[in-house]
Amino acid sequence: MADSLKNGDRHVVVVGAGPGGITAAMILAHRGYRVTVVEKAGQVGGRSACLHAGPYAFDTGPTFLHQKFTLEEMFREAGRNLDDELELIQLDPMTRLKWGQTSMETTSDPVKMAAEIERVFPGESEGFHRFMADQEEKFRLLVPCLTASYSKFRDLFRKCLLDALPYVATKHSVFSLLGEYFSDERLRLAFTFQSKYLGMSPWKCPALFSILAFLEYRFGIYHVQGGISRISEKMAEIAERDGAEIRLEASVREVLSEGWETSGVLLESGEVIKADAVILNADYGYAVTQLLSGHNVPEHKVRRKGFSCSTFMLYLGLDTLYKAEPHHQILFADDYRKNVTEIQEERTVSEDMSVYVRNSSVTDPLVAPEGHSNLYVLVPTINTRHEVDWPGMQLAYRDKVLDRIEAQTGMKDLRERIVEERMITPQNWREDGSIFMGATFNLKHTLNQLLYLRPHNRYSKFRNLYLAGGGTHPGSGLPTIYESARISANMVSEQFGSKYDRIDLTMPLLRSGF
Repeated sequence: MADSLKNGDRHVVVVGAGPGGITAAMILAHRGYRVTVVEKAGQVGGRSACLHAGPYAFDTGPTFLHQKFTLEEMFREAGRNLDDELELIQLDPMTRLKWGQTSMETTSDPVKMAAEIERVFPGESEGFHRFMADQEEKFRLLVPCLTASYSKFRDLFRKCLLDALPYVATKHSVFSLLGEYFSDERLRLAFTFQSKYLGMSPWKCPALFSILAFLEYRFGIYHVQGGISRISEKMAEIAERDGAEIRLEASVREVLSEGWETSGVLLESGEVIKADAVILNADYGYAVTQLLSGHNVPEHKVRRKGFSCSTFMLYLGLDTLYKAEPHHQILFADDYRKNVTEIQEERTVSEDMSVYVRNSSVTDPLVAPEGHSNLYVLVPTINTRHEVDWPGMQLAYRDKVLDRIEAQTGMKDLRERIVEERMITPQNWREDGSIFMGATFNLKHTLNQLLYLRPHNRYSKFRNLYLAGGGTHPGSGLPTIYESARISANMVSEQFGSKYDRIDLTMPLLRSGF
Protein backbone atom coordinates (compact mmCIF):
# COMPACT_ATOMS: atom_id res chain seq x y z
CA MET A 1 0.00 0.00 0.00
CA ALA A 2 2.88 2.37 0.78
CA ASP A 3 4.28 1.93 -2.71
CA SER A 4 0.84 2.54 -4.20
CA LEU A 5 0.42 5.78 -2.28
CA LYS A 6 3.89 6.89 -3.24
CA ASN A 7 3.27 6.08 -6.89
CA GLY A 8 -0.04 7.91 -6.82
CA ASP A 9 1.81 11.13 -6.08
CA ARG A 10 3.72 10.75 -9.36
CA HIS A 11 2.13 11.88 -12.61
CA VAL A 12 3.14 10.14 -15.85
CA VAL A 13 1.99 11.57 -19.18
CA VAL A 14 1.91 9.19 -22.14
CA VAL A 15 2.00 10.87 -25.56
CA GLY A 16 0.22 8.62 -28.05
CA ALA A 17 -2.24 5.77 -27.53
CA GLY A 18 -0.68 3.35 -29.98
CA PRO A 19 0.12 -0.21 -28.80
CA GLY A 20 3.26 0.96 -26.98
CA GLY A 21 1.68 3.94 -25.26
CA ILE A 22 -1.47 2.19 -24.16
CA THR A 23 0.50 -0.82 -22.85
CA ALA A 24 2.73 1.43 -20.76
CA ALA A 25 -0.32 3.32 -19.47
CA MET A 26 -2.08 0.08 -18.51
CA ILE A 27 0.95 -1.22 -16.60
CA LEU A 28 1.70 2.01 -14.76
CA ALA A 29 -1.94 2.65 -13.86
CA HIS A 30 -2.10 -0.83 -12.30
CA ARG A 31 1.03 -0.01 -10.30
CA GLY A 32 -0.75 2.99 -8.83
CA TYR A 33 0.69 5.87 -10.82
CA ARG A 34 -1.44 8.79 -11.90
CA VAL A 35 -1.47 8.38 -15.67
CA THR A 36 -2.73 10.69 -18.39
CA VAL A 37 -2.70 9.57 -22.01
CA VAL A 38 -2.96 12.25 -24.69
CA GLU A 39 -3.84 11.06 -28.21
CA LYS A 40 -4.37 13.30 -31.23
CA ALA A 41 -6.80 10.87 -32.95
CA GLY A 42 -10.37 10.21 -31.94
CA GLN A 43 -9.63 6.61 -30.93
CA VAL A 44 -6.84 4.55 -29.40
CA GLY A 45 -4.63 2.16 -31.33
CA GLY A 46 -2.34 4.30 -33.48
CA ARG A 47 -1.27 2.23 -36.50
CA SER A 48 -3.27 -0.67 -35.07
CA ALA A 49 -6.52 1.28 -34.70
CA CYS A 50 -9.82 0.26 -36.23
CA LEU A 51 -10.68 1.79 -39.60
CA HIS A 52 -14.41 2.01 -40.31
CA ALA A 53 -15.81 2.05 -43.84
CA GLY A 54 -19.60 2.02 -43.70
CA PRO A 55 -20.64 -1.17 -41.85
CA TYR A 56 -17.19 -2.74 -42.29
CA ALA A 57 -14.43 -2.68 -39.64
CA PHE A 58 -10.78 -3.09 -40.63
CA ASP A 59 -7.50 -3.26 -38.79
CA THR A 60 -5.48 -0.32 -40.09
CA GLY A 61 -2.11 -2.02 -39.68
CA PRO A 62 -1.18 -5.31 -37.95
CA THR A 63 -3.57 -8.13 -38.77
CA PHE A 64 -2.56 -11.02 -36.52
CA LEU A 65 -0.76 -11.77 -33.29
CA HIS A 66 2.30 -13.95 -32.87
CA GLN A 67 4.07 -14.54 -29.56
CA LYS A 68 0.76 -14.73 -27.75
CA PHE A 69 2.71 -15.36 -24.55
CA THR A 70 4.13 -11.81 -24.71
CA LEU A 71 0.65 -10.30 -24.78
CA GLU A 72 -0.36 -12.64 -21.95
CA GLU A 73 2.51 -11.20 -19.93
CA MET A 74 1.31 -7.64 -20.55
CA PHE A 75 -2.16 -8.45 -19.28
CA ARG A 76 -0.65 -10.22 -16.25
CA GLU A 77 1.31 -7.01 -15.57
CA ALA A 78 -2.10 -5.35 -15.17
CA GLY A 79 -3.48 -8.16 -13.02
CA ARG A 80 -5.67 -9.58 -15.79
CA ASN A 81 -5.92 -12.77 -17.79
CA LEU A 82 -5.78 -12.26 -21.55
CA ASP A 83 -8.22 -15.04 -22.38
CA ASP A 84 -10.78 -13.55 -19.98
CA GLU A 85 -10.58 -10.20 -21.76
CA LEU A 86 -10.39 -11.09 -25.47
CA GLU A 87 -11.34 -13.97 -27.74
CA LEU A 88 -8.31 -15.23 -29.64
CA ILE A 89 -8.45 -17.94 -32.29
CA GLN A 90 -5.36 -19.83 -33.37
CA LEU A 91 -5.24 -20.00 -37.17
CA ASP A 92 -4.51 -23.37 -38.77
CA PRO A 93 -3.53 -23.25 -41.53
CA MET A 94 -1.78 -19.96 -40.88
CA THR A 95 -1.06 -18.55 -44.34
CA ARG A 96 -1.32 -19.66 -47.95
CA LEU A 97 1.88 -18.80 -49.84
CA LYS A 98 1.66 -18.58 -53.63
CA TRP A 99 4.38 -18.47 -56.27
CA GLY A 100 2.47 -18.31 -59.54
CA GLN A 101 0.60 -21.63 -59.76
CA THR A 102 2.52 -23.22 -56.85
CA SER A 103 1.06 -22.80 -53.37
CA MET A 104 1.74 -24.07 -49.85
CA GLU A 105 -0.33 -23.92 -46.67
CA THR A 106 1.71 -23.15 -43.54
CA THR A 107 0.92 -24.53 -40.09
CA SER A 108 2.41 -24.62 -36.60
CA ASP A 109 1.77 -28.38 -36.42
CA PRO A 110 5.28 -29.79 -37.09
CA VAL A 111 4.01 -33.09 -38.51
CA LYS A 112 1.58 -31.39 -40.89
CA MET A 113 4.16 -28.76 -41.84
CA ALA A 114 6.79 -31.36 -42.71
CA ALA A 115 4.23 -33.25 -44.80
CA GLU A 116 3.20 -30.08 -46.62
CA ILE A 117 6.83 -29.27 -47.40
CA GLU A 118 7.31 -32.78 -48.81
CA ARG A 119 4.16 -32.40 -50.91
CA VAL A 120 5.31 -29.17 -52.51
CA PHE A 121 9.09 -29.46 -52.24
CA PRO A 122 10.01 -33.18 -52.11
CA GLY A 123 13.08 -34.03 -50.03
CA GLU A 124 13.17 -30.72 -48.12
CA SER A 125 11.43 -31.64 -44.85
CA GLU A 126 14.65 -32.72 -43.14
CA GLY A 127 15.87 -29.13 -43.37
CA PHE A 128 12.69 -27.98 -41.66
CA HIS A 129 13.36 -30.17 -38.61
CA ARG A 130 16.98 -28.96 -38.39
CA PHE A 131 15.88 -25.34 -38.72
CA MET A 132 13.35 -25.61 -35.91
CA ALA A 133 15.81 -27.32 -33.54
CA ASP A 134 18.56 -24.77 -34.20
CA GLN A 135 16.25 -21.75 -33.89
CA GLU A 136 14.84 -22.95 -30.59
CA GLU A 137 18.31 -22.77 -29.06
CA LYS A 138 18.87 -19.35 -30.63
CA PHE A 139 15.57 -18.09 -29.24
CA ARG A 140 16.44 -19.28 -25.71
CA LEU A 141 19.60 -17.17 -25.82
CA LEU A 142 18.05 -14.10 -27.43
CA VAL A 143 14.97 -13.70 -25.20
CA PRO A 144 16.90 -12.19 -22.24
CA CYS A 145 18.66 -9.79 -24.65
CA LEU A 146 15.42 -8.53 -26.16
CA THR A 147 13.66 -7.95 -22.83
CA ALA A 148 16.51 -6.00 -21.20
CA SER A 149 17.12 -2.25 -21.50
CA TYR A 150 20.21 -0.72 -23.10
CA SER A 151 20.54 2.77 -21.68
CA LYS A 152 24.16 2.49 -20.47
CA PHE A 153 27.28 1.42 -22.36
CA ARG A 154 27.99 -1.28 -19.79
CA ASP A 155 24.69 -2.94 -20.78
CA LEU A 156 26.51 -4.20 -23.88
CA PHE A 157 28.54 -6.52 -21.63
CA ARG A 158 25.66 -8.37 -20.03
CA LYS A 159 26.27 -12.11 -19.87
CA CYS A 160 23.10 -12.84 -21.82
CA LEU A 161 24.29 -10.70 -24.74
CA LEU A 162 27.78 -12.18 -24.68
CA ASP A 163 26.23 -15.67 -24.77
CA ALA A 164 24.08 -14.70 -27.76
CA LEU A 165 26.84 -12.80 -29.57
CA PRO A 166 27.53 -15.55 -32.17
CA TYR A 167 23.92 -15.21 -33.33
CA VAL A 168 23.93 -11.40 -33.26
CA ALA A 169 27.33 -10.58 -34.77
CA THR A 170 27.06 -12.67 -37.93
CA LYS A 171 27.53 -11.70 -41.55
CA HIS A 172 24.65 -13.96 -42.57
CA SER A 173 21.39 -12.45 -43.74
CA VAL A 174 18.13 -14.25 -43.03
CA PHE A 175 18.02 -15.48 -46.63
CA SER A 176 21.62 -16.72 -46.76
CA LEU A 177 21.16 -18.51 -43.43
CA LEU A 178 18.14 -20.36 -44.83
CA GLY A 179 20.38 -21.68 -47.59
CA GLU A 180 21.86 -23.98 -44.95
CA TYR A 181 18.47 -25.66 -44.59
CA PHE A 182 16.64 -25.49 -47.94
CA SER A 183 17.79 -25.72 -51.55
CA ASP A 184 14.64 -24.41 -53.24
CA GLU A 185 14.57 -20.61 -53.20
CA ARG A 186 10.80 -20.51 -52.91
CA LEU A 187 10.93 -22.59 -49.73
CA ARG A 188 13.54 -20.26 -48.29
CA LEU A 189 11.06 -17.45 -48.88
CA ALA A 190 8.50 -19.33 -46.77
CA PHE A 191 10.90 -18.90 -43.85
CA THR A 192 12.21 -15.43 -44.67
CA PHE A 193 9.19 -13.38 -45.79
CA GLN A 194 8.68 -12.57 -42.09
CA SER A 195 11.49 -10.01 -42.57
CA LYS A 196 8.78 -7.86 -44.12
CA TYR A 197 7.23 -7.54 -40.65
CA LEU A 198 10.27 -5.34 -40.00
CA GLY A 199 9.94 -3.63 -43.37
CA MET A 200 13.23 -5.21 -44.53
CA SER A 201 14.62 -7.38 -47.29
CA PRO A 202 15.46 -10.99 -46.30
CA TRP A 203 18.69 -10.48 -48.27
CA LYS A 204 19.63 -7.58 -45.96
CA CYS A 205 17.90 -8.46 -42.68
CA PRO A 206 20.36 -9.78 -40.03
CA ALA A 207 20.21 -13.56 -39.56
CA LEU A 208 19.19 -13.28 -35.91
CA PHE A 209 15.68 -12.42 -37.17
CA SER A 210 15.23 -15.95 -38.49
CA ILE A 211 13.59 -16.41 -35.10
CA LEU A 212 10.52 -14.66 -36.53
CA ALA A 213 9.76 -17.67 -38.72
CA PHE A 214 10.55 -20.00 -35.83
CA LEU A 215 8.07 -18.16 -33.61
CA GLU A 216 5.29 -18.59 -36.17
CA TYR A 217 5.95 -22.22 -36.99
CA ARG A 218 6.44 -23.15 -33.31
CA PHE A 219 3.86 -21.09 -31.44
CA GLY A 220 1.37 -20.31 -34.20
CA ILE A 221 -0.44 -17.08 -35.01
CA TYR A 222 -3.74 -15.79 -33.64
CA HIS A 223 -6.69 -13.75 -34.81
CA VAL A 224 -8.50 -11.54 -32.30
CA GLN A 225 -12.25 -11.63 -32.87
CA GLY A 226 -13.27 -8.12 -33.83
CA GLY A 227 -9.75 -7.37 -35.05
CA ILE A 228 -6.30 -6.69 -33.63
CA SER A 229 -7.57 -3.18 -32.83
CA ARG A 230 -9.52 -4.75 -29.97
CA ILE A 231 -6.26 -5.29 -28.06
CA SER A 232 -5.54 -1.58 -27.67
CA GLU A 233 -9.21 -0.85 -26.98
CA LYS A 234 -9.29 -3.45 -24.21
CA MET A 235 -6.02 -2.16 -22.73
CA ALA A 236 -7.51 1.34 -22.66
CA GLU A 237 -10.57 0.03 -20.81
CA ILE A 238 -8.35 -1.70 -18.23
CA ALA A 239 -6.14 1.37 -17.79
CA GLU A 240 -9.20 3.55 -17.20
CA ARG A 241 -10.61 1.07 -14.68
CA ASP A 242 -7.30 1.41 -12.82
CA GLY A 243 -7.57 5.19 -12.81
CA ALA A 244 -5.82 6.35 -15.99
CA GLU A 245 -7.24 9.31 -17.88
CA ILE A 246 -7.30 8.89 -21.67
CA ARG A 247 -7.81 12.10 -23.58
CA LEU A 248 -8.62 11.71 -27.26
CA GLU A 249 -8.33 14.46 -29.88
CA ALA A 250 -5.65 16.01 -27.67
CA SER A 251 -2.73 16.76 -29.98
CA VAL A 252 0.66 17.55 -28.45
CA ARG A 253 2.55 20.58 -29.74
CA GLU A 254 5.74 19.91 -27.80
CA VAL A 255 7.32 18.13 -24.88
CA LEU A 256 8.34 20.76 -22.33
CA SER A 257 11.75 20.74 -20.72
CA GLU A 258 13.71 22.35 -17.92
CA GLY A 259 17.40 21.63 -18.31
CA TRP A 260 17.92 17.87 -18.55
CA GLU A 261 14.38 17.03 -17.49
CA THR A 262 10.97 17.15 -19.11
CA SER A 263 8.34 18.97 -17.12
CA GLY A 264 5.28 17.86 -19.10
CA VAL A 265 3.63 18.59 -22.43
CA LEU A 266 2.03 21.52 -24.22
CA LEU A 267 -1.12 20.68 -26.19
CA GLU A 268 -2.10 22.36 -29.45
CA SER A 269 -4.99 23.88 -27.50
CA GLY A 270 -2.49 25.78 -25.37
CA GLU A 271 -3.07 23.65 -22.27
CA VAL A 272 -0.01 22.60 -20.29
CA ILE A 273 -0.03 19.23 -18.54
CA LYS A 274 2.69 18.91 -15.90
CA ALA A 275 4.37 15.54 -15.43
CA ASP A 276 7.05 13.84 -13.36
CA ALA A 277 7.86 11.65 -16.36
CA VAL A 278 6.76 11.47 -19.98
CA ILE A 279 6.54 8.37 -22.19
CA LEU A 280 6.66 9.30 -25.85
CA ASN A 281 4.78 6.88 -28.13
CA ALA A 282 4.73 9.09 -31.23
CA ASP A 283 6.55 7.89 -34.35
CA TYR A 284 10.27 8.13 -33.55
CA GLY A 285 11.40 10.24 -36.53
CA TYR A 286 8.44 12.59 -36.20
CA ALA A 287 8.86 12.92 -32.43
CA VAL A 288 12.55 13.80 -32.33
CA THR A 289 12.28 16.28 -35.22
CA GLN A 290 9.00 17.96 -34.23
CA LEU A 291 8.05 17.53 -30.57
CA LEU A 292 11.14 18.23 -28.42
CA SER A 293 11.04 22.02 -28.39
CA GLY A 294 14.61 23.38 -28.24
CA HIS A 295 16.01 19.85 -28.35
CA ASN A 296 14.63 18.84 -31.76
CA VAL A 297 17.04 16.88 -33.96
CA PRO A 298 17.52 18.41 -37.46
CA GLU A 299 15.56 16.41 -40.01
CA HIS A 300 18.58 15.88 -42.26
CA LYS A 301 20.39 14.08 -39.42
CA VAL A 302 17.48 11.72 -38.81
CA ARG A 303 17.20 11.00 -42.55
CA ARG A 304 20.73 9.57 -42.44
CA LYS A 305 19.39 6.63 -40.47
CA GLY A 306 18.07 3.55 -42.20
CA PHE A 307 14.29 3.50 -42.41
CA SER A 308 11.96 0.68 -43.35
CA CYS A 309 9.78 0.45 -46.41
CA SER A 310 6.24 1.78 -46.54
CA THR A 311 2.98 0.16 -47.61
CA PHE A 312 0.20 0.76 -50.11
CA MET A 313 -3.11 -0.26 -48.51
CA LEU A 314 -6.59 -1.13 -49.75
CA TYR A 315 -9.52 -1.79 -47.42
CA LEU A 316 -12.41 -3.32 -49.36
CA GLY A 317 -15.93 -3.93 -48.09
CA LEU A 318 -17.51 -6.66 -50.23
CA ASP A 319 -21.13 -7.72 -50.74
CA THR A 320 -20.09 -11.39 -50.73
CA LEU A 321 -17.97 -13.80 -48.71
CA TYR A 322 -15.21 -15.74 -50.49
CA LYS A 323 -15.47 -18.85 -48.32
CA ALA A 324 -12.92 -20.82 -50.36
CA GLU A 325 -10.21 -18.20 -49.86
CA PRO A 326 -7.96 -18.48 -46.79
CA HIS A 327 -7.79 -16.08 -43.87
CA HIS A 328 -4.26 -15.04 -44.90
CA GLN A 329 -2.43 -15.37 -48.18
CA ILE A 330 0.67 -13.91 -49.78
CA LEU A 331 1.04 -13.60 -53.54
CA PHE A 332 4.77 -13.34 -54.21
CA ALA A 333 6.04 -11.15 -57.05
CA ASP A 334 7.16 -13.08 -60.11
CA ASP A 335 10.68 -11.78 -59.46
CA TYR A 336 10.56 -11.40 -55.71
CA ARG A 337 14.22 -10.46 -55.30
CA LYS A 338 13.90 -7.64 -57.83
CA ASN A 339 10.73 -6.47 -56.12
CA VAL A 340 12.44 -6.38 -52.72
CA THR A 341 15.58 -4.73 -54.12
CA GLU A 342 13.52 -1.95 -55.68
CA ILE A 343 11.80 -1.37 -52.35
CA GLN A 344 15.09 -1.25 -50.45
CA GLU A 345 16.64 1.18 -52.94
CA GLU A 346 13.71 3.52 -52.20
CA ARG A 347 13.33 4.96 -55.72
CA THR A 348 11.15 2.65 -57.84
CA VAL A 349 7.55 1.62 -57.20
CA SER A 350 7.52 -2.02 -58.33
CA GLU A 351 5.19 -2.93 -61.18
CA ASP A 352 5.72 -6.61 -60.27
CA MET A 353 4.57 -6.36 -56.68
CA SER A 354 3.98 -8.81 -53.84
CA VAL A 355 0.53 -8.68 -52.28
CA TYR A 356 -0.70 -9.73 -48.85
CA VAL A 357 -4.46 -10.39 -48.58
CA ARG A 358 -6.45 -10.96 -45.39
CA ASN A 359 -9.93 -12.39 -45.75
CA SER A 360 -10.76 -12.35 -42.03
CA SER A 361 -14.52 -12.73 -42.45
CA VAL A 362 -14.05 -16.47 -42.99
CA THR A 363 -13.05 -16.54 -39.30
CA ASP A 364 -14.65 -13.47 -37.76
CA PRO A 365 -18.38 -12.57 -38.04
CA LEU A 366 -17.89 -9.26 -36.22
CA VAL A 367 -16.13 -7.24 -38.93
CA ALA A 368 -18.77 -7.17 -41.71
CA PRO A 369 -22.53 -7.64 -42.12
CA GLU A 370 -23.77 -11.21 -42.52
CA GLY A 371 -23.00 -12.54 -45.99
CA HIS A 372 -20.52 -9.74 -46.58
CA SER A 373 -16.78 -9.53 -45.90
CA ASN A 374 -13.91 -7.15 -45.56
CA LEU A 375 -10.73 -7.63 -47.54
CA TYR A 376 -7.49 -6.11 -46.29
CA VAL A 377 -4.77 -5.69 -48.93
CA LEU A 378 -1.18 -4.66 -48.20
CA VAL A 379 1.55 -4.07 -50.76
CA PRO A 380 5.07 -3.36 -49.47
CA THR A 381 6.53 -0.40 -51.38
CA ILE A 382 9.06 2.41 -51.11
CA ASN A 383 8.98 5.04 -48.39
CA THR A 384 8.91 8.74 -49.26
CA ARG A 385 12.65 9.46 -49.04
CA HIS A 386 12.45 10.21 -52.78
CA GLU A 387 9.18 11.86 -53.75
CA VAL A 388 6.66 9.90 -55.80
CA ASP A 389 3.45 11.35 -57.24
CA TRP A 390 1.11 9.07 -55.32
CA PRO A 391 -1.99 11.25 -55.88
CA GLY A 392 -1.40 11.04 -59.62
CA MET A 393 -0.67 7.32 -59.80
CA GLN A 394 -2.61 5.73 -56.93
CA LEU A 395 -5.71 4.75 -58.93
CA ALA A 396 -3.67 3.09 -61.67
CA TYR A 397 -1.61 1.27 -59.04
CA ARG A 398 -4.76 0.17 -57.25
CA ASP A 399 -5.97 -1.41 -60.50
CA LYS A 400 -2.70 -3.31 -60.94
CA VAL A 401 -3.03 -4.69 -57.43
CA LEU A 402 -6.61 -5.82 -58.05
CA ASP A 403 -5.52 -7.36 -61.37
CA ARG A 404 -2.98 -9.51 -59.52
CA ILE A 405 -5.49 -10.63 -56.89
CA GLU A 406 -8.12 -11.54 -59.50
CA ALA A 407 -5.54 -13.41 -61.61
CA GLN A 408 -3.96 -15.42 -58.78
CA THR A 409 -6.89 -16.21 -56.48
CA GLY A 410 -10.47 -17.41 -56.75
CA MET A 411 -11.75 -13.84 -56.41
CA LYS A 412 -12.27 -13.38 -60.16
CA ASP A 413 -15.15 -10.92 -59.77
CA LEU A 414 -13.58 -8.88 -56.97
CA ARG A 415 -14.13 -5.47 -58.55
CA GLU A 416 -17.85 -6.13 -58.99
CA ARG A 417 -18.20 -6.97 -55.29
CA ILE A 418 -16.71 -3.78 -53.81
CA VAL A 419 -19.27 -1.61 -52.03
CA GLU A 420 -16.92 0.31 -49.69
CA GLU A 421 -13.27 1.18 -50.29
CA ARG A 422 -10.53 3.07 -48.50
CA MET A 423 -6.92 3.58 -49.59
CA ILE A 424 -3.72 4.62 -47.81
CA THR A 425 -0.52 5.45 -49.71
CA PRO A 426 2.98 6.12 -48.33
CA GLN A 427 2.25 9.83 -48.69
CA ASN A 428 -0.89 9.41 -46.56
CA TRP A 429 1.11 7.58 -43.89
CA ARG A 430 3.56 10.49 -43.79
CA GLU A 431 1.12 13.38 -43.90
CA ASP A 432 -1.97 12.04 -42.15
CA GLY A 433 -0.28 9.58 -39.81
CA SER A 434 2.73 11.75 -38.86
CA ILE A 435 5.04 8.88 -39.81
CA PHE A 436 8.54 9.98 -40.74
CA MET A 437 9.16 9.33 -44.47
CA GLY A 438 6.00 7.18 -44.45
CA ALA A 439 8.18 4.33 -43.10
CA THR A 440 5.41 2.28 -41.54
CA PHE A 441 7.78 -0.20 -39.85
CA ASN A 442 9.96 2.59 -38.42
CA LEU A 443 13.78 2.32 -38.26
CA LYS A 444 15.41 -0.62 -40.01
CA HIS A 445 16.71 -3.46 -37.87
CA THR A 446 20.27 -3.42 -39.18
CA LEU A 447 23.12 -4.32 -36.83
CA ASN A 448 23.99 -0.63 -36.42
CA GLN A 449 20.42 0.07 -35.26
CA LEU A 450 19.93 -2.75 -32.74
CA LEU A 451 20.18 -3.12 -28.96
CA TYR A 452 22.41 -0.33 -27.54
CA LEU A 453 22.72 1.21 -31.03
CA ARG A 454 18.94 1.63 -31.37
CA PRO A 455 17.29 4.67 -29.74
CA HIS A 456 17.24 3.95 -26.02
CA ASN A 457 14.09 3.45 -23.99
CA ARG A 458 15.20 6.36 -21.84
CA TYR A 459 15.78 9.21 -24.29
CA SER A 460 19.39 10.28 -23.92
CA LYS A 461 18.79 14.05 -23.65
CA PHE A 462 16.44 13.85 -20.66
CA ARG A 463 16.50 12.06 -17.32
CA ASN A 464 12.76 11.40 -17.28
CA LEU A 465 11.68 11.06 -20.92
CA TYR A 466 11.05 7.53 -22.16
CA LEU A 467 10.26 6.02 -25.55
CA ALA A 468 7.82 3.25 -26.39
CA GLY A 469 7.11 1.93 -29.86
CA GLY A 470 8.78 0.45 -32.90
CA GLY A 471 11.49 3.12 -33.12
CA THR A 472 13.14 2.17 -29.86
CA HIS A 473 14.57 -1.06 -28.42
CA PRO A 474 13.71 -3.90 -28.99
CA GLY A 475 12.07 -2.89 -32.31
CA SER A 476 8.94 -2.97 -34.46
CA GLY A 477 6.24 -5.64 -34.56
CA LEU A 478 3.50 -5.88 -31.95
CA PRO A 479 5.23 -8.19 -29.42
CA THR A 480 8.42 -6.12 -29.40
CA ILE A 481 6.43 -2.89 -29.17
CA TYR A 482 4.62 -4.29 -26.13
CA GLU A 483 8.01 -5.21 -24.71
CA SER A 484 9.36 -1.69 -25.31
CA ALA A 485 6.41 -0.34 -23.35
CA ARG A 486 7.09 -2.65 -20.43
CA ILE A 487 10.80 -1.77 -20.42
CA SER A 488 9.93 1.93 -20.27
CA ALA A 489 7.27 1.37 -17.60
CA ASN A 490 9.83 -0.55 -15.53
CA MET A 491 12.37 2.26 -15.93
CA VAL A 492 9.78 4.77 -14.71
CA SER A 493 9.18 2.58 -11.66
CA GLU A 494 12.92 2.34 -11.06
CA GLN A 495 13.30 6.11 -11.40
CA PHE A 496 10.81 6.62 -8.58
CA GLY A 497 12.11 3.76 -6.45
CA SER A 498 9.00 1.58 -6.59
CA LYS A 499 9.08 -2.19 -6.74
CA TYR A 500 7.43 -4.37 -9.36
CA ASP A 501 7.20 -8.07 -10.05
CA ARG A 502 8.78 -9.40 -13.23
CA ILE A 503 6.24 -11.44 -15.19
CA ASP A 504 7.92 -14.06 -17.39
CA LEU A 505 5.94 -16.72 -19.22
CA THR A 506 8.48 -17.19 -22.02
CA MET A 507 11.32 -19.05 -20.34
CA PRO A 508 9.03 -21.49 -18.46
CA LEU A 509 7.32 -22.16 -21.79
CA LEU A 510 10.66 -22.94 -23.42
CA ARG A 511 11.75 -25.16 -20.54
CA SER A 512 8.51 -27.11 -20.75
CA GLY A 513 9.27 -28.07 -24.35
CA PHE A 514 6.00 -26.40 -25.44
